[in-house]
Amino acid sequence: MATTKEYRDFVLEQLNLLNTITCKSMMGEYLLYYNGILFGGIYDNRLLVKIVNSNKKYDMQEQIPYESAKPMYLVDDIDNKEVLKEIVIETCKNLQSKK
Repeated sequence: MATTKEYRDFVLEQLNLLNTITCKSMMGEYLLYYNGILFGGIYDNRLLVKIVNSNKKYDMQEQIPYESAKPMYLVDDIDNKEVLKEIVIETCKNLQSKK
């Protein structure tokens, strides 16, 4: 099942506290970037972020975005924009330090 455009728009609206979010379409799903860093995506109407040390404190559930992919964390409370912003920033800090 591909992600609906309505769900994509909802997620992007929830991420509006972050000014430099970009979204790229990829085979019916969407990749999400913050300041040019790929931090996650929208897969089957689920917001998933990469697993890094700095976002483990949010106690999110691991999910597989698609067959044969690495596990990612499911952000199930996307209604809280402040927490969502923190999760994205923490994830990207850790990803940026790996470069």
